[in-house]
Amino acid sequence: MDLQAVFRVALRALGRNKMRTVLTMLGIIIGVGAVICTVAIGEGAANQVQDALRNLGDNIIFIAAGDVNQHGVHMGSSATKTLRLGDAKAMEQQIPLLAAVSPGVGSNAQIVYGNQNWYTHLRGVSPEYFSIRRWPIQEGSAFTEHEVDSAADVCVLGLTVVQNLFGSENPVGKTVRIQNLPFRVIGVLASKGQSPFGQDEDDTIIMPFTTVQKKIIGIDWLQFVICSAISQEAIHPAEVQIASLLRERHHLRPDEDDDFIIRSPSDLAEAQAQSGRIMTLLLASIASVSLLVGGIGIMNIMLVSVTERTREIGVRMAVGATEQDVQMQFLSEAMVLSMLGGLVGVVAGVFGSMVVSNMLNWPTLVPPSSIAIAVLFAAAVGIFFGYYPARKAARLDPIEALRYE
Repeated sequence: MDLQAVFRVALRALGRNKMRTVLTMLGIIIGVGAVICTVAIGEGAANQVQDALRNLGDNIIFIAAGDVNQHGVHMGSSATKTLRLGDAKAMEQQIPLLAAVSPGVGSNAQIVYGNQNWYTHLRGVSPEYFSIRRWPIQEGSAFTEHEVDSAADVCVLGLTVVQNLFGSENPVGKTVRIQNLPFRVIGVLASKGQSPFGQDEDDTIIMPFTTVQKKIIGIDWLQFVICSAISQEAIHPAEVQIASLLRERHHLRPDEDDDFIIRSPSDLAEAQAQSGRIMTLLLASIASVSLLVGGIGIMNIMLVSVTERTREIGVRMAVGATEQDVQMQFLSEAMVLSMLGGLVGVVAGVFGSMVVSNMLNWPTLVPPSSIAIAVLFAAAVGIFFGYYPARKAARLDPIEALRYE
């Protein structure tokens, strides 16, 4: 018996009891649909984390002033004055794994324009900051190294600040006041949106770090240094080299703690992605239990079918069908049940992930590999749970089968 004829007969046999066939497939449909929907939600979340990481910047490494322990008393990071401009320059010159380095200081400030004012976050950085953060200028231009050296009274505004101070007016070339000092707006940043921590990235003012140091907060040290590694793989080795360089420059003994903190957003993103993968695997494993339940249902129905069709099996064997033909016949019915259920489950899973995305505003992504794995797993369930009933049918005694009523 050729395979085409086998599957044609299998479809005809399953079509005799349509309701029973549909109910039997239901376990497979629910299992495959649940697995695909769960994986789509997990992949969507992982993709969102990666997008947020890319939005933060280009292979970022963040070095901040650390806690200081003086005579057993922790002074806090605000008391740390050991991070200096020379450290940033040394990183740039001595660590080839770093593509760009920007010194930085930060504060909060009230910015005033006309009769409007806005309280926002102030960043003092170097021109490299814009390339490190991959933050383009939407209007105007960024400040230059010459303006950093001269501590020029210039600033670049985020879109949130522009909307609250200027409305529809073009801010480039206008003068704003911070702590009663005038600053000329030379550029407007493109929108960044929210950070992975829910903060409005566009609610900021960016100025030369020397200007902020000397004219806004009155310090001569750095609060942070932000760097860009040459590649994703170079981040961790660069962190090790930075730590070694800073400990040497700060004359720290082996038994002394670091007076700086090194962080990379990729560490947090990787931890979140790993947590998401574990949760997705857990939920997919739970959902796959439905496939096993569906497989048990297939075995149950196929055993009932063997009992109901005992006389038919005897007739087939009497007219020349071999044990292999009978086994293939019932095994093909089990496979058709599981494959049809798997295909319908794929459609249900994709549709379910779209519903979740639209109703909960949650990103979903259905990888083709999950569809292929779900369908193959459904076929494997059909073969595994259909083998015993098929084998039982093939081993029936033709004479006894013909006598069966």
